Amino acid sequence: MTIVAVFNQKGGVGKTTTALNLSAALARRGLKPVGIDLDPQAQFGFIAGITARSGDDSIYSLFQRNRPLREIIQDSPTSGIGIIPSHIELSKVDALYGKGYNAINKLNISLQMEKMAERNGHWIIDCCPLVGVLSLNAIFACDGLIVPMSADYLSIKGAIQIQKTLQALERVLKRRVNRRYLLTRFDSRRRMARDVLLIAEKEFGADVCRTLISENVSLAESPSLNKTIFEHAPNSRGARDYDALLDELMADGFIG
Repeated sequence: MTIVAVFNQKGGVGKTTTALNLSAALARRGLKPVGIDLDPQAQFGFIAGITARSGDDSIYSLFQRNRPLREIIQDSPTSGIGIIPSHIELSKVDALYGKGYNAINKLNISLQMEKMAERNGHWIIDCCPLVGVLSLNAIFACDGLIVPMSADYLSIKGAIQIQKTLQALERVLKRRVNRRYLLTRFDSRRRMARDVLLIAEKEFGADVCRTLISENVSLAESPSLNKTIFEHAPNSRGARDYDALLDELMADGFIG
C-alpha cells in the first residue's frame, strides 16, 4: 500500500489531471486505487463521476466526526477508481480546526489504520493548491509527493518555493519527504520548455521524473468530458505518457 499526494501551490499545472490519470493507470493494471479528493473545488471526484450529496458523504466527515475512510469510498462508474469525494464544506477546515498537530495529522492516522488492516491498493491524494490544514494533512500522510509543474518559468519558481516549504516541514516530520517533480504540458519545440527542464534538473536533481507529460489535445479535452485520458483517448500521447509515468514510479520504488 502506497500513499501518494499530488500538490502544487500554483494552479493550472496539471495537479488534478495527474492525480486522476495516475489513479486510472493503476486501475487499468488491476491495482484498485483509491483517490482522495482533498480540494474543496471537488474536481477530481466530479471528473470521475462521483459527487458528494453533503459534507458527511465526503472527506469532510473525517475531520468533522472521524468517520472511517472505508465508509466514504464510492466506486467510479467507469474508471475503476475508488473515490473519496470532496465537498465545498471542506473549505471550513482551516477556520474550524486550526493548524495544531491533531488537525494536520488526522488523515495520516486514518490511513495508518488502513495499513494496519492490511488492505491492499494504493491511495492517491489530490491536494488543494494552498499550504493549509488540508495540504499539510496530505504531506504528513503520504509516502511520496508528486509536484506537477507546467513547462514555464512561473511554475518552476512555485516548485522551488515548495522545496523550501518541504525542507521546513521535514524538521517537524523528522524525515525527508520522498518527492518527484513532474513536468507537464511539455512541448520540446519550445525553447522555454527545454530551459525549464534544465533548471528543474539543476534545482532538484534525481527527483525530477524522466517521464515528461507532453502538451496534448486529448489530455486537455478529457476533463470537460468527465473522463480519464484512458477512457477518452486510450491510444493518445497523453495516455502513453501517464502509463510511462506509472512504469517509472513503480520501477524506482516510489510506488510499491
